[in-house]
Amino acid sequence: MFHLNCVKTTQHHNAKCSPPFSTFYPSFPTGANLESLEKERLELLTDIRIRNNNRVIADKMAHTFAYRRQEVVNQEPGIKDFKDRWPALFQQKEINAEFQRIMTIPLEEKFMAQLDIHSSQLITVIRAKGGSTRQKTADIMDIFDQDSRTDDLQKEMEELTMAVFVIRKEGEGLQEPLADIGIIIEGVEVLNELPSVASACALLLGLLYALNIAYPKPLHFTFEVLQKIIMQLDQHKMSAKVQSLYGRLQSSE
Repeated sequence: MFHLNCVKTTQHHNAKCSPPFSTFYPSFPTGANLESLEKERLELLTDIRIRNNNRVIADKMAHTFAYRRQEVVNQEPGIKDFKDRWPALFQQKEINAEFQRIMTIPLEEKFMAQLDIHSSQLITVIRAKGGSTRQKTADIMDIFDQDSRTDDLQKEMEELTMAVFVIRKEGEGLQEPLADIGIIIEGVEVLNELPSVASACALLLGLLYALNIAYPKPLHFTFEVLQKIIMQLDQHKMSAKVQSLYGRLQSSE
């Protein structure tokens, strides 16, 4: 028996809101073409199975970035197919690297630093909210808590469209080490064994950029806060709701 906690949504990513991400992709590296970059992609399928091969993988992932980005932007592949084609991307280090290639800022480093600055004020402001705003916040962060048998766990995860999940062994308290922390997109477990929930949230945001997936409607406000307040991206495009929250945070500092 395991204990499963998730932040979830059930909207498929093809039912998109306006995407906050750029459809720009860079030109291929000098001397590279579709054939050579596809050859390099196929090599990566073997490279990822070799131990202590991180440097080779990092170099090839950087070199094939434009090729991969064209695929994401032009073809909008499903998560399962894309993970099969580019398994090396679905690692903590490579998600950080891909985000830096796209946005030119560090992902987890920036996320954690800003979370340290804003987390206590965010909790204070949200708790102080009443009425519909507080209820909407609770609805957006649709957190559910349930006991699951091991043989049911995979089925439950496959039904989630987007989630950060936490698994505890039955009977263990909040102070006990977690059995697992991971990310699910389109029912596919794309990452597991992550160091913290905060890291999982940062990496989920990074994956949405890397995969050019728009924020699901039920979580749009949450991701906008992560993007524009925590990561300080596109702050000039804040919605009225996020602008109001940002103002409250500034006044409470």
